Amino acid sequence: MVKAPVRFSALRKFIAASGKAVAWLTVLMVLLTFTIVVLRYGFNLGWIWLQESLTYLHVAVFSIACAWALQEDAHVRVDVFYTGMTNRNRALVNLLGSLLFLVPFCIFILIVALPYVGNSWKLLETSREAGGLPMVFLLKTLIMVMPALLLGQAFINVSDAWSILRNEEPA
Repeated sequence: MVKAPVRFSALRKFIAASGKAVAWLTVLMVLLTFTIVVLRYGFNLGWIWLQESLTYLHVAVFSIACAWALQEDAHVRVDVFYTGMTNRNRALVNLLGSLLFLVPFCIFILIVALPYVGNSWKLLETSREAGGLPMVFLLKTLIMVMPALLLGQAFINVSDAWSILRNEEPA
């Protein structure tokens, strides 16, 4: 990971705390999946709301924890060249990657998703399935949360990379 002066510590802590909090939902997802399988195949029972709750948890984990993964440098990266680079070159790659790819992608998602999510809220959208969860509008809100958190982390990454490129002392 590229070291830079620590700035925006409140935003860093918020992103990390959010990611760590939803990461614990994976344990609940495993238990819930096990329960669903046992109920379905052991007792021939199943409820739509139980299956949908697994989907909600899955979406929450991935949409909220992705910014934390980026912060921890735990995201997927083609690092054939990146691992052998100097800190300055890594900072340049991070700066350009954030500004040219991550920020435009997040802005695009926010613009495209806003009417979709807004309409869901206006209708207080519920599940199409009988017995499903009545909170689809909350699930769709996570479409907006993900790029917002990623934009926050992109802001941090750009700041860190810029500090390194200006030869400021690492933290």
